[in-house]
Amino acid sequence: MAKKKVKRQLLQRKLFNKRRLIILNEDTFEETFSLKLNLMNVFVVGTIGAILIIITTTYIIAFTTLREYIPGYASTKLKQEAMEMAIKSDSLEKMVHVNNAYIASIKKVLTGDLEYAKLNKDSIAATDVSKKDESGLLATTKERELINQVIKEDKYNVFESSKPKVSFVMFAPAQGTILQNYDALNKHLAVKIALTSNTPIKAVAAGTVIFSAWTPSSGYVIIVHHKDDILSVYKNAASTTKKQGNIVKSGEVIALAGNANTVQNIGVTLLFELWKDGFPIDPTQFINFN
Repeated sequence: MAKKKVKRQLLQRKLFNKRRLIILNEDTFEETFSLKLNLMNVFVVGTIGAILIIITTTYIIAFTTLREYIPGYASTKLKQEAMEMAIKSDSLEKMVHVNNAYIASIKKVLTGDLEYAKLNKDSIAATDVSKKDESGLLATTKERELINQVIKEDKYNVFESSKPKVSFVMFAPAQGTILQNYDALNKHLAVKIALTSNTPIKAVAAGTVIFSAWTPSSGYVIIVHHKDDILSVYKNAASTTKKQGNIVKSGEVIALAGNANTVQNIGVTLLFELWKDGFPIDPTQFINFN
């Protein structure tokens, strides 16, 4: 124990014994600077200095642009560009989905491919009501027959009665005799008009031509996109005067009547269709063909 005390006292004496640091002029041996200190002071000052250096280095790495020069750290500009690219790619992905849906609706216009069960919202609602009636109200046999009859009728007459909101006036594409009216039940989605050869076919309203080409089944076909997402379709033309991307005014000539269909000899007629949001509608509800 005595030895330990002696050693401890010697250590304290070494740590706290005052020493003088003197700086002399080498030529004149004149004292220019002197400082009293001990080992404990040197240790404390060194520790505080090391802590300050660590804090300063950490701050520079974390909050300044100097960290970009340290290997392994990405630059701020690179991160910002990567974020911008991610936002642009997300926007492009959304645009691709919108364009795919738009192209799918154009394909339905050209092929006349319809899925009545998906288009008929009223019939779906009626089906849900009928289920509730059968389970909750215990409808009679006659009431069930009436419900089934209404569901069957509503399944196909959605196109006959649909009247979307249209904020502009449309005019007849050509003057002629209507040979066949719009009939969704028989999948005849156009108004068939008899015309003489080379009769001008006009745009029913202002819009942009999104399709203009010859097709094997319908001759020359031209599709015009109007506001409110309405499409007017002109089929079985002999030729077209407008190309895809052209902007047309209401009443402007876009095609000439004639039989350009080499597959079926259907005479000089115009098949005119109207579509709204990918669904066909009856053109006679909006256009006076007489």
